[in-house]
Amino acid sequence: MNINFDEPSMGQTSSDLPTLTLINQGAAPSLVGESGQGEGIRGISHSPHGAVVGVNDKADGRGDGGWFESTAGEGCHGVSHSAGHGGVVGINDNPGVEQGGPGVYGESTTGEGVRGVSHTNHGAVVGTNEGIGPGLFGKSAQGPAAHLDGDVVVGRDLFVDRNIVVKGDLTLVGADYAEALTVADDTVTAGMAVVLDDGGRIRPCTTAYDARVAGIVSGAGGVPPALVLDRHDGGAPVALMGKLWALGDATEEPIRCGDLLTTSSVPGHIRRVTDRERAFGAIVGKALTDLPSGRGMVRVLVSAS
Repeated sequence: MNINFDEPSMGQTSSDLPTLTLINQGAAPSLVGESGQGEGIRGISHSPHGAVVGVNDKADGRGDGGWFESTAGEGCHGVSHSAGHGGVVGINDNPGVEQGGPGVYGESTTGEGVRGVSHTNHGAVVGTNEGIGPGLFGKSAQGPAAHLDGDVVVGRDLFVDRNIVVKGDLTLVGADYAEALTVADDTVTAGMAVVLDDGGRIRPCTTAYDARVAGIVSGAGGVPPALVLDRHDGGAPVALMGKLWALGDATEEPIRCGDLLTTSSVPGHIRRVTDRERAFGAIVGKALTDLPSGRGMVRVLVSAS
């Protein structure tokens, strides 16, 4: 086939060989397509095969199968008019279980890494994990459908309801769930027993058996709360239910596992309940660990009351 570069050219063949083959053994591209007003290169296929296929068989190091870049539009725009097929599909079939790469990777320096928008009753983003691995008690366990390393915000628009549907276990890193309460005293820290002031704010307890007790501030001992409700500036998470570490005072009475706990006269500390009548309305939880004497950290089970 002869090509006249001064006028449009067309090549056609009915064989199993490509109509046009370009090979460059150097570092330059084999083919460059450029247009002032239209597509740089267009591929059309009337078969089940891809209209444009890029293959990189570099054995070591990185070699992309395709590279798309745009200064004003999408880097890659995929549209499908068929049922059940994605506009853009990414598949990584690396056999390594631990070293396998993502099927689709999204990254942005100023916006969302990945955004999903749906105009139907289907999820805008759907994650399904079909991998089976070792689980507890010798049973197999399915991997998580999603792994989120960071904050999750539901309902950014306060006037629109947003729902997250989870079919399976929802595992939260942490050991309690808490409610953020406004701090009145900047000495409030994780592990402190806190009480309410007249304005509904919290400060460290200073009186034994204080019925104004709000609870224990989460986050001590390196264990963050699993879930915090109503996060806001100037707030501290006070445990509503779960396990957490607290500042314990055993200078008068030892704290033993199973003891009911209340506020201490030592600021921000908890102590063992010895007078149940005084403890009415002032219990903060139940001890899970011992503190024989002095002051130290005590693991506490907080339950709804």
